[in-house]
Amino acid sequence: MTSTTLPGGIFTLAGGPTLTRMGYGAMQLAGPHVFGPPADRPGAVAVLQAVAELGINHIDTSDFYGPYVTNEIIREALHPYADDLHLVTKVGSLRDAEGNWPPARSRDQLRQAVHDNLSRLGLDTLEVVNLRVGAVDGPSAGSIAEPFTALAELQQEGLIRHLGVSTVNAEQVAEAQSIAPIVTVQNMYNIAHRRDDALIDSLAAQGISYVPYFPLGGFTPLQSHVLSAVALRLEASPMAVALAWLLQRSPNILLIPGTSSLAHLHDNVTGAGLELPADAIEELDSIGG
Repeated sequence: MTSTTLPGGIFTLAGGPTLTRMGYGAMQLAGPHVFGPPADRPGAVAVLQAVAELGINHIDTSDFYGPYVTNEIIREALHPYADDLHLVTKVGSLRDAEGNWPPARSRDQLRQAVHDNLSRLGLDTLEVVNLRVGAVDGPSAGSIAEPFTALAELQQEGLIRHLGVSTVNAEQVAEAQSIAPIVTVQNMYNIAHRRDDALIDSLAAQGISYVPYFPLGGFTPLQSHVLSAVALRLEASPMAVALAWLLQRSPNILLIPGTSSLAHLHDNVTGAGLELPADAIEELDSIGG
């Protein structure tokens, strides 16, 4: 059964499954800088099993994390998968030998990526596949019609159930929707980086989820005196405040905080349930204003 006791409750994707708004991002299960194997593989397996035990049914992953590492660990930890566990993956990039993230969006590359995800996760069909377009810190301008059409064709073949897009702007979202329905958008967004405010509201009106990554800035952590002051006053961590703010920002926002630590996993779940008073939300809103 899908848990409704997790922070934020649940959200049903447009035409798709019902997910816990409190999800889990598997990226940090790989080695340093999301490259190579983890130092503690049994510990990574234990974190994933704890995710399932907590009732979280939304796990975000990709075959280019590691590369391959996180998907292999997910399969080891959770296969055969529970009926209500939903794995969301992404394609459109690779990892080279130096750990860079070159784009991989040709028709053949996308087809191979989908088959690689299927194989390593041990699935016949991928629940949700996001097409990653821009860089991790934001979208790049230009048409996404060709690669998104290639994914839509794979969906028609039955290899993918639902489609999404990642690191895109509003124009690219609309372009994707002109080709095939989408159920989710995954972009960088947090208290300080709020260029997607209008997009989030538009997606909410359509019943489409928005999944923000880097709630505290990611590779360049946020340095905010306001966030620190609010956290201190509420006797909470900055991460707890940042996650709680996101959940309260809009009902279509789903969280995927990542960690390789059991303690941090539990802290994230507890922290996201923090009820922010109106004055704190007003202060936090001013960071991005």
